Amino acid sequence: MGSGSSSCAPKTIYLDVDGKVQKVSVSNSAILMVDPEACVFNSTEKEDMFQNVLSEVAEQFSRAFRINELKTEVTNRLAMLEKRVELEGLKVVEIEKCKNDLKKLRDEMTSRAGGRVNCPCKYNFSDDGKKLTPRRDVPSYPKYTLSQETIEALKKPTFDVWHWEHNEMLSCLEYMYHDLGLVKEFNMNPITLKCWLLGIQENYRSNPFHNFRHCFCVSQMMYGMIHLCNLQEKLTLKDMGILMTAAVCHDLDHPGYNNTYQINARTELAVRYNDISPLENHHCAVAFQILSLPECNIFANVDPEAFKQIRQAIITLILATDMARHGEILDSFKHKVDNFDFTNEEHVTCLKMVLIKCCDISNEVRPTEVAEPWVDCLLEEYFMQSDREKSEGLPVAPFMDRDKVTKPTAQIGFIKFVLIPMFETVMKLFPQIEEIMVQPLRDSRDHYEELKQIDDAMTEVNTSQRWAGVEDGWFESTESKGSPD
Repeated sequence: MGSGSSSCAPKTIYLDVDGKVQKVSVSNSAILMVDPEACVFNSTEKEDMFQNVLSEVAEQFSRAFRINELKTEVTNRLAMLEKRVELEGLKVVEIEKCKNDLKKLRDEMTSRAGGRVNCPCKYNFSDDGKKLTPRRDVPSYPKYTLSQETIEALKKPTFDVWHWEHNEMLSCLEYMYHDLGLVKEFNMNPITLKCWLLGIQENYRSNPFHNFRHCFCVSQMMYGMIHLCNLQEKLTLKDMGILMTAAVCHDLDHPGYNNTYQINARTELAVRYNDISPLENHHCAVAFQILSLPECNIFANVDPEAFKQIRQAIITLILATDMARHGEILDSFKHKVDNFDFTNEEHVTCLKMVLIKCCDISNEVRPTEVAEPWVDCLLEEYFMQSDREKSEGLPVAPFMDRDKVTKPTAQIGFIKFVLIPMFETVMKLFPQIEEIMVQPLRDSRDHYEELKQIDDAMTEVNTSQRWAGVEDGWFESTESKGSPD
């Protein structure tokens, strides 16, 4: 009898909860509540069951504490970053950096929750061929009424893209579609146009350079070239819609690391597209996934055969933005430009490819105060990539290496050998762009060459001073030792 009561004595557990010790008693009756036949278990089996229950309780408490710690850490980091964004006087570039930090934090939270770490695209590609869907619902944005001054400025390459918030840029893009007659031509539902633009903005990442503001820059430059070159009189409205839509979509979900990195690192995108323009193919795929959503399909009322042609044309233009194809595309246009035929479909397609290429890399056409911050953004993105390439043991391009490149050296060659030759070729077809677009490129080239001369002179002075210091040290050392007899 005595031993029997001893085996049924309550067991006491002490748990540390929020720094306070809590006493919990567990009797055999608790075990009997779990299983009425527990009374036939021997003491060893009861001990095992008790240990299992205790382990489960301890694990749950541990998990709860880890969650609280994570919440505290995330809250503190978000508060710090948001405070940085709200500080007065921050430059646009610095704000973009803060936004990039916030994006990295969101990606880190996703990875902690078991999401993909490698190339965290906003779209999840599943192996079973299911449709891609956006991560979250798209919010609304207020209606802005553009002033006449803004409307006129939108048509010019001098437009200052740094003075506008995302909602204002969305309203400007919406205005462009209405102004060019595209809403009427494609029988777009105006609400659908809004939803599509919001879907587009949501699916540009907060990279230093390849972000939604870059998308707006390219689209605004395309809108400006359409007006400057009087393309409404030479191309169809369908061509206008293709040009504008390709410009808006051309860098969707850009991860901030170029094709060379994708291929060398053997990323998911490089494998998916067999190393053939992986980023540009991805931009196309995301663009048409957004268009596949009924609420975002601006071409819903277009005849199926016409949509097929529009889709193919947009794909062609976005793929043309791969700089690896620059020489091939420009050479093709050079062979056509002297005898250009606007009734020849092949000629027109080639022109549209060159136009989107011009707009994609047109920052140096803009005034220096507008263009130069973009160089800083691009170099920051380059340095992010080269740092990662070094850490992963991958090849590093010299023009992306922070230890080898300067702002002047980065720009001079690009302006002289890429931008000016391409824009001067387009100038043969549209002479009116020389004053407004080509001359600013020549001025920009001269500006950076002057900066390089200053840098070179400073380097030479610093080198001379270092050698002078070495020589002074050598003479002082010789004099202290004295000359031999």
